[in-house]
Amino acid sequence: MFLSFKKRYIIPTILSVFLFVGVSFKDDFFEISKQIEIFTTLFKTINQNYVDETNPAELMDKAIKSMLADLDPYTNYFNEQDVIKFKINNTGEYTGIGALITRKEDKLIIKEPYKGFPADKAGLKAGDEIIQIGDVLLADFKDDASQLLKGAKNTKVDIKYIRQGKPLTTQLILDEVEVKAVPFYGKVDDKTGYIVLSQFNKKAFLETKEALEKLKADGATQIILDLRGNPGGLLHEAVNICNLFVPKGEIIVTTKSKNEKYNNTYKTTREPIDTEIPLVVIVDGKSASASEIVSGALQDLDRAVIVGSRSFGKGLVQRPIDMTYGTQVKVTISRYYTPSGRCIQALNYNKKDKSGKATRTEEKNFNAFKTKKGRPVFDGGGVLPDVEIEETKTSAIADALQKNDGIFNYVTHYYYKNPTLGDKIPTITDADFLDFKAFLKREKIEFNTETEIALKNTLEKAKKEQVDSAINSEYQQLLTALQRSEEILIDKNQKEIKNLILDEIIKRYQYKEGLYQYYAKSNLEIKKAIGVLNNTAEYNKILKI
Repeated sequence: MFLSFKKRYIIPTILSVFLFVGVSFKDDFFEISKQIEIFTTLFKTINQNYVDETNPAELMDKAIKSMLADLDPYTNYFNEQDVIKFKINNTGEYTGIGALITRKEDKLIIKEPYKGFPADKAGLKAGDEIIQIGDVLLADFKDDASQLLKGAKNTKVDIKYIRQGKPLTTQLILDEVEVKAVPFYGKVDDKTGYIVLSQFNKKAFLETKEALEKLKADGATQIILDLRGNPGGLLHEAVNICNLFVPKGEIIVTTKSKNEKYNNTYKTTREPIDTEIPLVVIVDGKSASASEIVSGALQDLDRAVIVGSRSFGKGLVQRPIDMTYGTQVKVTISRYYTPSGRCIQALNYNKKDKSGKATRTEEKNFNAFKTKKGRPVFDGGGVLPDVEIEETKTSAIADALQKNDGIFNYVTHYYYKNPTLGDKIPTITDADFLDFKAFLKREKIEFNTETEIALKNTLEKAKKEQVDSAINSEYQQLLTALQRSEEILIDKNQKEIKNLILDEIIKRYQYKEGLYQYYAKSNLEIKKAIGVLNNTAEYNKILKI
């Protein structure tokens, strides 16, 4: 009778579940089909009836990208040209000029030439402004101008550029450019190995493994892994890098999604290199995604002491999906969770404020989790270091000075005033700092802090509503007060800004390699990491060994 009762009530329940799932899927499918039909009809109608000629490809490109902009900043559509650039980031190889460049108005600005690559060989320097590539004037070229600097190996490209107001010419010879995942490693003292991991491309694991093995062979008995500024990359590379330090079969990260096929548990699959060597991982506010998988997992497993400042807080996983005609979409498919079960995503893109910005999880709402040995850790706001260094947190004014190229442009000015500095490490004096502030005023460099942008937007709206004349004097007073406040903030954060200026100066004379050499001897976070490693009692206490 009990069996009969179970059959009578359980089977209908199971059927109702299937019916619910089926109906839900059918409703979703109908809604999607309906919206596609509406959009297709609209697209055809506009292109056939609009008074002027339209460009269907441009319209579609804008429509798709505008739609995705309402989701999160990581879900992106790539047209055929975009796909090539996206693949470069993941492989670490491409043919080009070997320089970090950015577009500004009608110019391409060289931000950082890589030592020994085509741009460097052609004599280009940071701050040079490319105005013409071959026969193409960039003032007349509105597409992605960086594509004009790519092509087959040994292709010769003539360019015109401006340096310190003077027009110059040179010829670039395109070559294969390898973007290293580990741009630097070495010993910072007799027993401490130091590895810089700058990105998680397809070579990240192999390059980190090679660095670790060479350092151990050279006598290193403790390791610092530097993930500062590392924006992330390939998830499986993060798992494999953890595997260098933890045993085979250990859970590193779990991904969860509404789509079951994206629910995965990633475990280490290899024999480790060393599960005992003392390890410190350095992170900062620009360490994101795969960097947070590595630092978060090693923290949860009590395998490393994390040093620095709170990481960025990107707990979302993306996957590129190929589509028709060589296009591609990179979709946020899941959230990832560290071994303790925490998701360190800081921004909620489903919940936006009045200005349309994603809201940040407040610290009071963080959830507590426990590491393997019972230490408390928290979700919701990046990876919080075990040893937090207050001095390394980036101020808003320093961020603004980096975004608006205030520091970059000043160092360009400094470089040509001091051509013989060479390998010397200068001291940024108070006189230099005064010169920096005078430069900002002379060049009328705007800080464009969030407050300043909001104030300027208010005036723009006032102009549209024709009430600007009534508030103009008050606006100017507010803007002047705000700029005075920004000057005070520059003085208040003088030490941090001096360090950023010095970093940029070292790169100009000694490339990125020289900056890493300087860090190895003088950087605060590295000194703190060495101190933790050298103090066995403190190291063991933190990790509950």
